[in-house]
Amino acid sequence: MSIKDALDIVQIVLAIVLVLVIILQTKGSGFSGIFGGDSASVYRTRRGFERRLFQFTIGLSVVFFLVALVNSAYKV
Repeated sequence: MSIKDALDIVQIVLAIVLVLVIILQTKGSGFSGIFGGDSASVYRTRRGFERRLFQFTIGLSVVFFLVALVNSAYKV
């Protein structure tokens, strides 16, 4: 197994986890919030678990982006 294969697997796992975390965030707002129909939830203050989930999503997306950059730098 090469480092390129390992980066591919890590990127796939990160993508799946990121999608699941984003779905968890929109679960309470209904389907209109998923597609942008609920504009009131954008201006709401996040507290507690919701805030930690939001921060985790940002961190996870940064890690995903960095892994994607490193993965694209490797040539096979």
